[in-house]
Amino acid sequence: MKAMIINDFGGDEVFEAADIAKPQVKNGHVLIKISATSVNTVDTMIRAMGDSLPIAPALPAVLGMDFAGVIEEVGEGVTHFTVGDEVYGCAGGLADLPGTLAEYIIADADLIALKPKNISMEQAAAIPLVGITAYEGLQRAGVTSGQKVLVHGGSGGVGHIALQLAKHLGAEVYSTGGGEKQLTLIESLGATAINYKKETVADYVAKHTDGKGFDVVFDSVGGENMVNSFEAAALNGHVASTVALVDLDLSLAHFKGLSLHVVFMLIPMLHRIKRHEHGEILEQITSIVESGHLTPILDPSNFMLEQVGQAHSHLESGKAIGKVVISI
Repeated sequence: MKAMIINDFGGDEVFEAADIAKPQVKNGHVLIKISATSVNTVDTMIRAMGDSLPIAPALPAVLGMDFAGVIEEVGEGVTHFTVGDEVYGCAGGLADLPGTLAEYIIADADLIALKPKNISMEQAAAIPLVGITAYEGLQRAGVTSGQKVLVHGGSGGVGHIALQLAKHLGAEVYSTGGGEKQLTLIESLGATAINYKKETVADYVAKHTDGKGFDVVFDSVGGENMVNSFEAAALNGHVASTVALVDLDLSLAHFKGLSLHVVFMLIPMLHRIKRHEHGEILEQITSIVESGHLTPILDPSNFMLEQVGQAHSHLESGKAIGKVVISI
């Protein structure tokens, strides 16, 4: 089968076209012909940082985690999928799991779900990693109807999904952005947009919460922005972070009695635990998408498999809106 492989870690030029062996189906898995995949920040990190990351695969490697496609073969023990099913999931591209920058993938049946019927393969491929991440974060923070939820980075991959899921759960949603395109997208998705370049945390907390703070802050920006999340949260509030790789003084979180939820959705893939939970979350997301309450936003770019280097570069430029998708 055709694939894009890397023989070394580094810049976006490391991808090479290759013909590699088509994988063989095995117990508990399904063989999927991939229609589309998407690029996540973690994909670019693995490509660039390689061996310095404990999740990096051995070389040569096929990267890519998300996919949407059609089942061609079903392995023994799989009873809830059949040949011809359109499915989506996040099932490879790290450690010992071959990725999705190829025509086929063998996926653990616990990690996938039936694709929403009302969206395209490209739209479905944009969802799994960011969708599961957003769902887990909001679930752990216990978002309920009537709460005020702040999403940092609501025009990004995880953020634009978290924003819509929070709204689906009945929350009053606000989101930060730094440019006109970002702010316009946030407003179009039903949230109140906050320009973090023009308003301080104190400003928008006073404006939108009467100084009380937000019940839940979903931080998809991370790093030093975590301090802003602590500042924006209400007393005894919740902060869910997808990027907690930071040295930080937790004094503010302590004195506000905050609960901090760190989401690292790759754990089931890496450690082979509770993989069925990912499939179950995707089933829930399928229902939400089909109900019209969640629409993945695709960047206007249109990349094909052999253009994966350009796709990585576009995401890393910071200019992408929503998800960068690659058609196979």
